[in-house]
Amino acid sequence: MIRVLIADDHAIVRAGLRQFLSDQSDMSVAGEAATGAETVSMVRAEPYDVVLLDISMPDRNGVDTLKQLKQIRPEMPVLMLSAYAEEQYAINLLRAGAAGYVSKESASSQLVAAIRTVAHGRKYVSQDLAQVLADGVSGQGDAPLHSSLSQREFQIFCKLAGGMPVSKIAAELFLSVKTVSTYRSRVLEKMGMKTNADLTYYAIKNRLIE
Repeated sequence: MIRVLIADDHAIVRAGLRQFLSDQSDMSVAGEAATGAETVSMVRAEPYDVVLLDISMPDRNGVDTLKQLKQIRPEMPVLMLSAYAEEQYAINLLRAGAAGYVSKESASSQLVAAIRTVAHGRKYVSQDLAQVLADGVSGQGDAPLHSSLSQREFQIFCKLAGGMPVSKIAAELFLSVKTVSTYRSRVLEKMGMKTNADLTYYAIKNRLIE
């Protein structure tokens, strides 16, 4: 039996997922969390076979929560669930340690297969995302600008784009203000932008933030 922890801030989404997974003979919902902090606390208290984590929790972003979960239980698979298109977030989340990524638009057709796949220690990549990855390797297609960012750069990019001051980012990530400022400069240079407003516009346009 695959024990799943559902982490989503919307009660109606959790209820729908709980009902959907209860129809599977090899799965059970072992817990539910409504915030990133609650998810971290529950994972620290006991292991789960799979964590189904919404990328847009109210108290912290999915990258931060994912990193904390992987620090606590490195071998535990975390499957990201999001309303955003795969190519916008998936590559960076896979780099950060996610076992897979399922768009809410395609969840019903992919979710069961994705959970079974990651529960058996494999990565889950949809056909659409596999094509994006293949195009990137072969040099075909137009990779999004943010795909060139490292895991830490992408994390800081999301916070800057969301309007968070450098000093607060430094405090949250236990880095110096100088280090965060250096990362900011790298992000701007890699993406060919000049200001935080440019980052915010890009992030909204590409549905990386709301």
